[in-house]
Amino acid sequence: MTMRIGGKISRGAVLALGLMALLLAARTPAEDASPADADPLAGQLLIASAAIQDPRFYHSVILLLRHDSSGAFGIAINRPLGERPLAELLADIKDKNGATGADGAVEGTIAVFVGGPVQPEAGFVIHSPDYRRPETLVVGDVAAMTSTIDVLRDIGHHHGPAKYLFALGYAGWGAGQLEGEIARRDWFTAPAEADLIFDAERDSVWERALARRTREL
Repeated sequence: MTMRIGGKISRGAVLALGLMALLLAARTPAEDASPADADPLAGQLLIASAAIQDPRFYHSVILLLRHDSSGAFGIAINRPLGERPLAELLADIKDKNGATGADGAVEGTIAVFVGGPVQPEAGFVIHSPDYRRPETLVVGDVAAMTSTIDVLRDIGHHHGPAKYLFALGYAGWGAGQLEGEIARRDWFTAPAEADLIFDAERDSVWERALARRTREL
């Protein structure tokens, strides 16, 4: 059985909210501050060049969440699937122990996006940095990411961030891979600005981000 949100997602999928713990596992402050960290820095936007025709990345704009000597990963912000009631979404999510996040008292809906082709069963909430939990990853001045069920519950109880979106999956690169793609001009970069991440019409995000690129075509 499937559910539709402008596309198909397995209803039985276990959304790996908390995947960040795995992605950041075994990292030390010294590693994160390594001088080998490469441009672009986390917190910037990656903008796919018009030459990228791969449907997984065509006209994608990605918020870069991590980029260092071991690789990079980020979340696409302009590939919407649709809106989903928070109560239904929480009922579908399972934690590592198999318990659902069901909470009949939550209200409202949340925008759901394709975050990238890697682990599409994993869920991430990109949000404004006014909301923080111990596990929240703050990237730059305008965005943060939290990947636990608690952030969805807080949004549903009106205690969450002012702005937010929910993404399934992420984009990932191995060591040196993103640097090579940027050198080939497959990707451009732009400052991560709140209007592009949260407010702009999704159909216009790619063109608007490209206009703010920091590298010439």
